[in-house]
Amino acid sequence: MKLKPGDTIGILGGGTIGPDVGNGGGAPRPQGPGVFADPDSPAFDVVLNATCAEYADVEALELFANDVDVITYEFENVPAATAMVLAARRPVIPAQKILETTQDRLIEKDFVKKLGIGTADYADVSSAETLRAAITRIGLPAVIKTRRFGYDGKGQAIIRDGDDPEKVWEDLGTKSAILEAFVPFEREILRDRRAQRRR
Repeated sequence: MKLKPGDTIGILGGGTIGPDVGNGGGAPRPQGPGVFADPDSPAFDVVLNATCAEYADVEALELFANDVDVITYEFENVPAATAMVLAARRPVIPAQKILETTQDRLIEKDFVKKLGIGTADYADVSSAETLRAAITRIGLPAVIKTRRFGYDGKGQAIIRDGDDPEKVWEDLGTKSAILEAFVPFEREILRDRRAQRRR
C-alpha cells in the first residue's frame, strides 16, 4: 500500500529500531510513528505518539489502530493474536502468517529450506537426549538457540568440544530449541548509525 503525506505508521514493539522507521533515528517530529509497546521501551524517548499497554489488551489495540494508517513490527516476538486483532482494523505488514513463521526458528528454517535456499545444517531439540543426538549428527562447534523469544545474546549458546550437553540444555531453560551448525566467518560488518545520521 502507498502512504500519503501525513499518514502514520503504527509500530508494534518499542526497541531501538522502531523510532528509526518513522524519523531516521533523530529527534521526534510532529508526524512520527505511533508505537505500541510494554513499559520502559527505548522508543518512548524519541516518539510523540505512544501507547503503553500489554499486547493482549484488545481495547488498547483498538484505540491504537484508530490512530494509525498502517501497522508493522519492530521485532518478531509480537504475539500473532495481536496482529490478528489489528488486521481486522488496519493493514498489518508483514501479514500475520509471516509473523508466525519468523517468530519460531525451526518453522522459519523449514520454510526457507522448502524454498530451496541453503542454510546451515540444523536439528530440532527438545531434551538433553535429543541434543546429544543432534550434536552427533551436526558436529561441534554448534549453536543452540531457543525456538522462540531469543535474539543475539539471549536464548542461545555456542557448544564446543568438552561442553556438557546436559548442563547446556539446563542453562538454556527451554523445552524447544534448535541446534545449528557453526558457520565460521572472518568478520561481521555493521552499519554505523551515527555516521549515517550525520550525512
